[in-house]
Amino acid sequence: MAPERVAQSSTPVPTTENDQATQPAAESTVTPEQHDGMQSVLDAVYAHRQEDGHDPSELFHRKVNKRYLPDYYDVIKEPVALSTIKSKIAKREYSTFAEYVRDFALIPHNAQVYNRPDAGAYHDGLEIKRFIQEEFKKLVENNVITAEVAALPYLGEIPQVEDAPSVAASAGAPAAEPDEEDEVEDEEEQDDDDEEGEDTDDSRGKPRKRGRPRKSDIARREMLGSKEDPSKLADMDARKKRGRPPRVDTPMESRIKNIMKAMRKIKNSDSTYMIYHFDRLPDKAAMPEYFNEIKNPMAVDVIKKKQKRKKYQSVEQFMADVELMFENAKRYNEDDSQIYKDAVILQAETRKLAAEEIARPDTDFVMEDGRIPLPNGVLHNGELWKVGDWIHLANPNDLTKPIPAQIYRTWQDASGSKFINACWYYRPEQTVHRFDRHFFDNEIVKTGQYRDHSVDEIVDRCFVMFITRYSKGRPRNFPGDKEIYVCESRYNDEKHTFNKIKTWASCLPDEVRDKDYEMDIFPEVKKLKKMASPIAYLLKDEQKDTDDFPKAEWGSDNAPPKIGAVHRRPRDAKDSPPPEPTPSPPPREPTPPPPPQPRPVPNAAARTPNSFGQRPNQHALNAASRPNVPTPQSAAAPMQRPYQPQASPAARPIPGMGSGYSAHGPQTNTVPRPQQASNYAPQNRYQQGGTYSSGNYQAPQPIEVYTLNDAGNAAIPLDIREQFHRDEYGRVLFFTSPPLDVLPPRKEGAAVGHSARYLAAKIKRDKVLKEKRKRDEDEREAQEQERAKARKLEAGAHAQKAETVRQKALGLWQQQLREATEGDFKSLYGEQWKAKMDEELARANV
Repeated sequence: MAPERVAQSSTPVPTTENDQATQPAAESTVTPEQHDGMQSVLDAVYAHRQEDGHDPSELFHRKVNKRYLPDYYDVIKEPVALSTIKSKIAKREYSTFAEYVRDFALIPHNAQVYNRPDAGAYHDGLEIKRFIQEEFKKLVENNVITAEVAALPYLGEIPQVEDAPSVAASAGAPAAEPDEEDEVEDEEEQDDDDEEGEDTDDSRGKPRKRGRPRKSDIARREMLGSKEDPSKLADMDARKKRGRPPRVDTPMESRIKNIMKAMRKIKNSDSTYMIYHFDRLPDKAAMPEYFNEIKNPMAVDVIKKKQKRKKYQSVEQFMADVELMFENAKRYNEDDSQIYKDAVILQAETRKLAAEEIARPDTDFVMEDGRIPLPNGVLHNGELWKVGDWIHLANPNDLTKPIPAQIYRTWQDASGSKFINACWYYRPEQTVHRFDRHFFDNEIVKTGQYRDHSVDEIVDRCFVMFITRYSKGRPRNFPGDKEIYVCESRYNDEKHTFNKIKTWASCLPDEVRDKDYEMDIFPEVKKLKKMASPIAYLLKDEQKDTDDFPKAEWGSDNAPPKIGAVHRRPRDAKDSPPPEPTPSPPPREPTPPPPPQPRPVPNAAARTPNSFGQRPNQHALNAASRPNVPTPQSAAAPMQRPYQPQASPAARPIPGMGSGYSAHGPQTNTVPRPQQASNYAPQNRYQQGGTYSSGNYQAPQPIEVYTLNDAGNAAIPLDIREQFHRDEYGRVLFFTSPPLDVLPPRKEGAAVGHSARYLAAKIKRDKVLKEKRKRDEDEREAQEQERAKARKLEAGAHAQKAETVRQKALGLWQQQLREATEGDFKSLYGEQWKAKMDEELARANV
């Protein structure tokens, strides 16, 4: 027996024993018997099942998530869930039993107010209402409470069917963005549900799901009611599938999950799940004495979090925490308490379960689809790619814009092929946003897209930094030729909303949330500037702020949009206004022109771009064509090169191109002048440059030829590549304009003109255009006549209505005038008023 204590207290979740130490507040009228009655009714509601095995309390375990039902909290002013009541009982917040009854009554009342009568939640609410009335009646019979206290209070009228919120109304309401903590909590809930799976109710032999329901299931059931639309469910499941990384468990992880699932099924003599008492640690503020005595507290939710974040390296390490949890309960509670007894039984059963799971061979835990987890990462192209790595994935929609992503899962299938699951990040031009939104240079946004890819789709490494660190430095020892992005927001590509990230760790895989990276700090914090949207030019003049969101243009199924869209819709309250325009710098004094440059040697065209030193920035030249003085890069801020194909070793004419290529400029006196690469433009280019002559600078000509990088070039089949012009490395050449059409020498006396076929086609086209214009004019004229007719009818109706009102007003005025005149004559002449008034009227008419 454990030693008697002066202070007894509840354990991780409210115990079944009376608590003498934590007395209710002085103003509380709740007796110990009533407190026990509160807990018994709550336990009964959790355990209640209908004849078909359905759990009517499932939808009411936790409050509704705003993400799925944004208008719920506009309709329901006092939201209550079973978790609310459970928490209040644990903290002894009820000062009277009537408050407890009212909270319970709010659950079915809210379900009836918000849902339509044909919804499943509506009927579940009625069943809960009936059941708690029976339970309160039992407490009345046992003299725990009076009949007046047990009566459910009046909470207001239930709206009629036509006033109830409809599915369409709730679906069309603007969705409030969830807090980041809600998103993380929801992800953990979904993972918990996946781990728990389906249990079997031995009393009925039908599978049922234990624990709290997924919030997506709540939304789906409450929105669709009892008439679930399979197409809508399939669409939600499809979004869910790509919205979370898949389960890829090692045999050790599967053993741990199996132990936890089996541990949850064990019940005591009261048919209550024993693990219920150990779900969470007690509130530290409400029970400081527990933490004074128990130096290493442990609960199921702590174990779950450690398991989810891959903290356990073996089943034995997991069992050590389970043993600690039960030993803490046995140490703190009395030997004759229900929690002590449950801890003893659970501890023994868990040891048996662990022994059985450890004895099973690893082959028993191979996943159904043949996935073999690779927790240490996958090897590809001589590099190890593991969870948490930032990568570029090949983008089939645009090979020059690989997909920034982070690895979440690694595995191989039954055939030995290796795969990863990665979370995509979108570039600004791949999102749908307001036309005046500004972005940082190299900014990307986190999405909810978690997609499976073959390791062959990995292009190279990159890095993503949170906005708070991007301005302070760069990751240490990260290659300078790799791209580094900055991220500030999450992007919802269904609602087209941006949510600023509060905690960067919440955006990372569980395995790396506790890890950090070293940085090379800048001498001073850099000021980051925002730039206008790269797709602001897509805005059309006819777009209005009342239009629906435009659609992004999608291409390949397993790639981000080809290009996003812009709109004029009102700015969201969370969006910051566009930055103020930067004032122009004061004009500088003109600099003298540079000295004449020496004429290049005839073979200068074969030199590489590197032989010319630093590149002039052609965009900085003013109208006078002054040469720009190159500015060296600071050592503290190494240049971050955008992801581009590698530079070609030489800028020279392509063999076999003939006069069509050389006609752009004289070959004898030109040198290649590489242009400064833009963020997304290919870097390997072939072009003809101008020269300095007589002290005047000639701007280089625009890009004419470029190639893809090795990966992009290899993606083109060899037989197709061989049909096009290629460089000396076999890369296909892409031209920015068609070749020059060199006309043959003109023959004297030959007639110059169009062919008969062209002229016939031109006449036919002109005729079609003329007919189309005539039809358009006729349609416009007919529409204008209809509008004029409608305006005329409307004006006539208004005039007729005005005349009717005028006649009515005139009649009323005459009647009032007559009545007033008669009143005056009556007061003056008494009974003779009629004769006098007729006499006056006759005199007036003469």
